[in-house]
Amino acid sequence: MDEQSNLQSFVREISSFSDEAGAPTPQAAPAAKLEPIGSVVEIAGSGSQIRMDGAALAAIHDHSDPSVAMSGQVGSQVKMAVGKSWLIANVRTMKSGENGEVLAAIDFLGEGSRDANGGMSSFRRGVTRYPIPGDKVIPVTTQDLRSVFAASDEPHIEIGTVYPTDDIRGALYVDPMLSKHFAVLGSTGTGKSTSVSLILHRISELSPEGHIVMIDPHGEYSAAFKDCGELFNVDNLQLPYWLMNFEEHCEVLLTTDGAERQRDADILAKCLLAARTKGKMAEQFGKVTVDSPIPYLLTDLNGIIVHEMGKLDRAGDTTPYARLKNKLDELKADPRYTFMFSGMMVTDSMGSFVSKLFRLPANGRPISIVDVSGVPSDITSVVVSVLARMVFDFAIWSRTEPQRPILLVCEEAHRYVPKDENAAGQAVRRILERIAKEGRKYGVSLGLITQRPSDLAEGVLSQCGTIISMRLNNERDQACVRAAMPEGARGFLDAIPALRNRECIACGEGVAIPIRVRFDDLEPEKRPASADPSFAALWRETGGEEGIIQRTIKRWRGHGR
Repeated sequence: MDEQSNLQSFVREISSFSDEAGAPTPQAAPAAKLEPIGSVVEIAGSGSQIRMDGAALAAIHDHSDPSVAMSGQVGSQVKMAVGKSWLIANVRTMKSGENGEVLAAIDFLGEGSRDANGGMSSFRRGVTRYPIPGDKVIPVTTQDLRSVFAASDEPHIEIGTVYPTDDIRGALYVDPMLSKHFAVLGSTGTGKSTSVSLILHRISELSPEGHIVMIDPHGEYSAAFKDCGELFNVDNLQLPYWLMNFEEHCEVLLTTDGAERQRDADILAKCLLAARTKGKMAEQFGKVTVDSPIPYLLTDLNGIIVHEMGKLDRAGDTTPYARLKNKLDELKADPRYTFMFSGMMVTDSMGSFVSKLFRLPANGRPISIVDVSGVPSDITSVVVSVLARMVFDFAIWSRTEPQRPILLVCEEAHRYVPKDENAAGQAVRRILERIAKEGRKYGVSLGLITQRPSDLAEGVLSQCGTIISMRLNNERDQACVRAAMPEGARGFLDAIPALRNRECIACGEGVAIPIRVRFDDLEPEKRPASADPSFAALWRETGGEEGIIQRTIKRWRGHGR
């Protein structure tokens, strides 16, 4: 017995000596325990209320962990222990209570598994079990946020760092984001164009054989995608006029309103159908309509109009025909319309045009930038309408083929889907609204970019499953985004006017939970040509003004819009 006691004593001495010498312990020490900062007051589904101690909030304000220091503030997260899970909630609003207390409205975001050391893992969106009043509210740590924002194995792109951390990456999940459309919103000067370029570059890098069509109204994006995309403008677009449907023909050729417009439209329908059926190609197809994308000659349409006009006796009856003929002659004679109304466009180039525009195959250049800044302003909406409709129609008529989903990105979207239902360009409005409502069924994704979401047609923004909002200064725009954002993201809305440049709130299908992200810096050669001029610096430069004026006037007169 004495020998056994001596042996146990010896083992204890050895263990004590090893600990003092700093030998590694077999189990990691648990993380430092954080004291509660409040408790649950009220539970009401997605939104509930907590009561926080003002002194406890002040105590963590200078914590070394930035996530802990931010916890409890508007737009930040807190957690509650429920069974074997951590419940994560977002703080939406705060107000002063009694005795130094702070009352806060919260939105539940999701839950993660709670391990033996108090850490969190396996975060998932949604709540299966709610806390009860009196449960403790605890700050979230950076390690918690790592678990929350850790990207899964689903295809995703990393766009920046999650606020307030410096190293947690913010990810967008490509399939949910594209299948249910997305919108990028932000006032002028917030870095919107550069951020859109970054997102599209990352998507292109992830899917170099993808199919993206970008409508660029200002000619900004050509510089950003010159190395990985195909660039189109009025010099090389060669958009055949016969691809227009009847509604688009009306927007280009009709110049009247009211009853007169209806009469002109009836005449145009009759003459256009005759021109489409006159060609040899029409014989290959059964039924040809005014909307069928079948080549016809402008001279044939002109001849049919003249022929029909010759059948009439009274001069007054010929007026609508004369209007159509004059407009047609004007389009053929004006060099600004050559990219569309050219005599060279009567061959059946539809296959090569679709292949080139939709990047089929992509050959490592998955994006088409269509610069419409050089298109005459009176037909810009028609050109955008034709391009958007071709994307949608191709998806519909290729349903029996191996699917090739297409992403259509529309910059300055409020121009083409305006709130005013009486605005010009209804054809483009109708097709973009249809893509927003039905595109996902056919593999067409819509990306809307705008600085004025309040000017977008009602309902279009709500069709976007992912919203990426940068700073918005206008209250009407903020209210519009507030209505479109999901319930759980409401706590982030107060931050929208205070966002810095190149910073955004992302919420919806494309992210695990709503996040505030600081976009990565983009390499200079991948940035769009949208930098604001430095007035102070440029106004110091002098010399060469006469040459500038002469060259500018020459271009102005040669390609006047």
